[in-house]
Amino acid sequence: MPAVIAGDGPVGVVITYERRGTVCSWRSLSDRLVAAGYRVLLYVRDSTMLPEDTTIALARRLAKEKGVERVFLVGGSIGATTAVPAALKLGSRAAGVVALSGQIKPELAARLTVPLLQIGSENDGYGGADDLAAAQAAATKAAANETMVIPGESLHASALFGSPHGPAVLDRVVTFLDRHKG
Repeated sequence: MPAVIAGDGPVGVVITYERRGTVCSWRSLSDRLVAAGYRVLLYVRDSTMLPEDTTIALARRLAKEKGVERVFLVGGSIGATTAVPAALKLGSRAAGVVALSGQIKPELAARLTVPLLQIGSENDGYGGADDLAAAQAAATKAAANETMVIPGESLHASALFGSPHGPAVLDRVVTFLDRHKG
């Protein structure tokens, strides 16, 4: 699977994007994370398959890179939805989860012990305010449990980056990772 690892920090980030997303639509986040000192793996994914197994495999691959101590899982839409089960399977190498516009199953959120940040827009049909609230209520064991809802919008996943809310979203992700990188 084509993948690029950028940066050289001790904390890795695997980005799994939405079905209609592209590597290019996530470059603003990737570039920002590299500038903040993270080692980022961004890959071209097969949009016809659920990304959970690929996310786990690539997180394990990144965790084996010389100097990488922990790995965050960042996802958009279906990538966000599968980030929690991937983090659960990754175990102690998982540093945390950032989910943009995902529908995290409450029963999986309830098992999560690593920090969780969810970001979405209020009126998004997949990963909107109601979906984020359900996962947040269930994630009582998470080391941190934060949610950012963009009021009145229906922006989905990477569309958040190019919106007027993009700088605040990028800042929130970097701040969250910095706070929980260990």
